[in-house]
Amino acid sequence: MTPAERAIDVLLIEDDPGDELITREAFEHNKIKNNLHVAHDGEEGLDFLYRRGQYEGAPRPDLVLLDLNLPKYDGRQLLETIKSDPDLSHIPVVVLTTSSAEEDILRSYKLHANAYVTKPVDLDQFMNAVRQIDEFFVQVVRLPQF
Repeated sequence: MTPAERAIDVLLIEDDPGDELITREAFEHNKIKNNLHVAHDGEEGLDFLYRRGQYEGAPRPDLVLLDLNLPKYDGRQLLETIKSDPDLSHIPVVVLTTSSAEEDILRSYKLHANAYVTKPVDLDQFMNAVRQIDEFFVQVVRLPQF
């Protein structure tokens, strides 16, 4: 099985149920065979990444889709934590957020985000953006095998 044929584990850290639903639908519509896991706030995201509590047996994600505006710990704090931890820093993080503010974009890249995508408002464009993220990080880019 080539790396492109291997299903990867994607962790979506998103508190908006509508955006979670659209992302799930985009995976199904685009026939993305990857495993989508969802954490609904920053604390849950950290628990998944560190395999704590209910996520004790969770797989290590191959890709994180991260919203910036989250309860408990915001996406900026999570991004900083992920990229400063030697056990997590290799995981590509795509900031997927409604913010198009230049300061959010700049800060995300300074915190070593691998990409910054502003969520399209249009459903078809949103689904297309998710498909393109998948194509790039799964079919084009080589991810580390752990």
